[in-house]
Amino acid sequence: MAHTEHQIMRRVLRREIAGTIGLLTDEHDFRAMRRYCTFTFDDHPTYLRQVEDLLRTRAAQGSHTTVALFDPQEYAEFCTDAGLDPDIPASRTRFTAELASTGPTIPYDGQSLIDLVPALVDEAVRQATWEYASTLLARLGACASCGEDIGRAAFLRASHLLVRVLETAHPGNHHLVCSVTGTPETVVSVLHADEETDGGTHLDEAEALEFTTVLALGLATHSPGGLVMRTSGSGAPDRIYGWRLRREGLEPLTAGEVFDAYCTDIDSGDIISPESDVDYCEPPDLGDVGQAPGHHH
Repeated sequence: MAHTEHQIMRRVLRREIAGTIGLLTDEHDFRAMRRYCTFTFDDHPTYLRQVEDLLRTRAAQGSHTTVALFDPQEYAEFCTDAGLDPDIPASRTRFTAELASTGPTIPYDGQSLIDLVPALVDEAVRQATWEYASTLLARLGACASCGEDIGRAAFLRASHLLVRVLETAHPGNHHLVCSVTGTPETVVSVLHADEETDGGTHLDEAEALEFTTVLALGLATHSPGGLVMRTSGSGAPDRIYGWRLRREGLEPLTAGEVFDAYCTDIDSGDIISPESDVDYCEPPDLGDVGQAPGHHH
């Protein structure tokens, strides 16, 4: 009887333990791990099926699991820095535990890997974009004239502009894209802002932070770039409009410029047929943003 009670208590305790699985999302990363003798999987599809079965089993047992993006190169560097043997499971476990607190992760909620893998990759791209843009902003330092932190001021300015863009938008679900092309690498960020039943707007905090940071980078560096928004509402055509980045603000694009941007093939320059039920239009007036927060030299 006592033995049975101990088994029951251990099962209950297992449900209290949160777990993290490091996932090799593509064939290239999987092949990189095959050089370790203790990594015993032979092919990537079988590996993915086994991971999915494990995730489903843990979910059925009431256990919470987080899925992290496992990068073999980062793993090798981690083992070198920590003095670990990379060819033992315990080292992979330690690296995965590190990913749980520092790397891109998403919770497993019963979705298939077909849906989970793209979401995990998107999360990794979003985190990398935010880190890159944040680093460039931090390197700008203080203004030589007034001593103000240029990156911080640009972030405040970008936050204010994003709020105005959403406040002036027509009702519906919004898909925003911000691109900055003048930095060492082109930076692109996407933000989804969905209308809730009470009329409010739902934003993913991580998406909003990354988007604002990329917009701030464009404003602070006076780099070429733009912000485009597509609004979808029930019973009405989608509306597409946008702005180009101009020094510390946003300059409206004309309806013709928006049409040309969406209906011209980037590579060939040929005209592409416009989408049906879509209005390419000028953006609403953002109001007086001249005295908005920001660096105004």
